[in-house]
Amino acid sequence: MNRIKQAFKDRLWLGVIIVGLFAGLIGGGIALGINNLVQHHEEVTSTRVPAGSNKSGGTKVNKNKADLNGEASQAYKSVQGAVVSVINKQKVQQSSGTLGIFGYGNSSNGSSSSDSSSDNKLETASEGSGVIYKKSGNSAYVVTNNHVVKGSNALQVILSNGKKVNADLVGADSATDLAVLKINATNVKAVASFGNSNSIVPGQDVLAIGSPMGSEYANTVTKGIISAKDRTLKAGTDGTLTSVIQTDAAINSGNSGGPLINMAGQVIGINSMKLASDTQGSSVEGIGFAIPSNEVVTIINQLIKNGKITRPSLGISMVDLSNVTSDQQQSVLKLPTSVSKGVVIMDVNSGSVADTAGLKKYDVITKLGDTQVTDAGSLKAALYKYKVGQNAKVTYYRDGQQHTATLHLTKSADTTSTSTDDSQQDNN
Repeated sequence: MNRIKQAFKDRLWLGVIIVGLFAGLIGGGIALGINNLVQHHEEVTSTRVPAGSNKSGGTKVNKNKADLNGEASQAYKSVQGAVVSVINKQKVQQSSGTLGIFGYGNSSNGSSSSDSSSDNKLETASEGSGVIYKKSGNSAYVVTNNHVVKGSNALQVILSNGKKVNADLVGADSATDLAVLKINATNVKAVASFGNSNSIVPGQDVLAIGSPMGSEYANTVTKGIISAKDRTLKAGTDGTLTSVIQTDAAINSGNSGGPLINMAGQVIGINSMKLASDTQGSSVEGIGFAIPSNEVVTIINQLIKNGKITRPSLGISMVDLSNVTSDQQQSVLKLPTSVSKGVVIMDVNSGSVADTAGLKKYDVITKLGDTQVTDAGSLKAALYKYKVGQNAKVTYYRDGQQHTATLHLTKSADTTSTSTDDSQQDNN
């Protein structure tokens, strides 16, 4: 009997445990389901677009808390009125006859267009920038780049107020890529001033002003810093090496000739070019160059006075030694292996400075004064530091032997010509 009671108790507790287990599972499932249902409802209600709309508006523009008269803004305002666009007009051939669908023209009397006359019409060839730096009587003077006015048959200037006036070319210098224009001063209200470019430092804030991509974007201003004070590049169109200012202020096509200014509104450079890619063709950004103001002032004063820049001339034609094969350097020039850079004289003009000093064909110039000559550009840069009438010492190799001679720089050549020579041979 006791065994029966004990078995009954065991079965009873087993039933209680089983019932409790099922109850817990069912209760947990119900709780989990309810929780998921609540979360889903919250997600739906929080992401659903509300019904109805507020048609009363109510959004407003708040007062501008930015400083609208900061250092950069003041600098721009002080120069903006002196910055201009420069229009290069050139002649184009245009037939007076009408062209048919297959290129044959017919005049009113039925004759062929080959009998019709052709007229030269002036059209805009290119656009650049410039800055008015001087006003004297009824005339005002604009400095710009030589390459902006190169090849022009006529020039026009668009003032900051949009008025277009004609311009005359006073003078241009291909070596420094500078030019001076003269315009009527009647509508000129502002003139820029030059600051000392020797006093600039890397990291200094600057502004570039001009007409990137043409006069449609006239008086565009970009901000940057002086990236480097003294870079040596071929800034001119004749291959002469010159010192330029590097900046990361955006400079694009059309900015050429515009001013690079400091935060005091002084012109410290004339924007000339930008580096768009490296020698491997990789694109680069933020590398622009400007001609230093101290160089600008020296050149434009001479252009105003003489209409051209007069510099010493050696009277030779030359090629870079790097363009001569190693075999020819040994067999023809008989150079020692230690000499790898310089210029090779290919011709000497009779009666020239070089001729008088005794220089001959195939002489290799390696030094002028205290400057090492590595190519034609460096030779010109070294030579142009001298004035006509001065003497300069030249170091050269002939038949493997080093020699020196004194150049009496009595001959001169102006650099107003804007023509370029794509051949390897250079002249000076």
